[in-house]
Amino acid sequence: MSRKLRILIIEDEAAIRTGLIDVFVYHGYDVDFSGHGTEGLTKALSGKFDLILLDVMLPGMNGFEICNRIREKNRDLAVIMLTAKSNDEDIIEGLSLGADDYVAKPFSVAQLVLRVQAVLRRTRQGLSQDPSIQLGGELSIDCRNLSGRRGPQALSFTRREIEILQYLHGHANRPVSREELLSKVWGYANHLDIETRTVDIHIAKLRRKIEVDPAEPRFLITVRGAGYRLIGQQP
Repeated sequence: MSRKLRILIIEDEAAIRTGLIDVFVYHGYDVDFSGHGTEGLTKALSGKFDLILLDVMLPGMNGFEICNRIREKNRDLAVIMLTAKSNDEDIIEGLSLGADDYVAKPFSVAQLVLRVQAVLRRTRQGLSQDPSIQLGGELSIDCRNLSGRRGPQALSFTRREIEILQYLHGHANRPVSREELLSKVWGYANHLDIETRTVDIHIAKLRRKIEVDPAEPRFLITVRGAGYRLIGQQP
């Protein structure tokens, strides 16, 4: 019998925290929780969890610092941040620090469950294709080790960033839409009405890493009206 997947909820609002615990226990997860940032980080780094649901505003240590500290130690652990709906800065900062996705408050509990299931499903599938990617003569990416080099500069990637690069590399003959990336990389069903900027923000993060000039990308280009395309040589 396989073990239950474990979720850690780091949320200081007791009503929200209790509701989330009840929901995910009902759906068959093993759930732990914390209402304090410092305690939450300690639990998150214990190696006992498959996914962290992480609020931004916390006593002791905010969610951004927790996410950053998690990514310093573990680039594979799934993290979904809970953010204020109107605060774009929270969304951008959380994803820039390596969160897999965000969910804006107030949120649909049913959609949150589906998004957790999708992130965990993708995370547990692992990195199964394209062990390495070469772009031009100066950029090499080691997908298995989540690392790379651009000339003399060492690069570090999150699992989600590598999955995006692998999918685009595997479909380099055509543009890939945001909706396709959400379906194939994040695992979200096509019928879900998901409002998220996570694809655009992840693409911007990747350009800052792999491009000499992110404003004039050579490798990860936008095809207007169609999506994104990864190309191996400068046109």
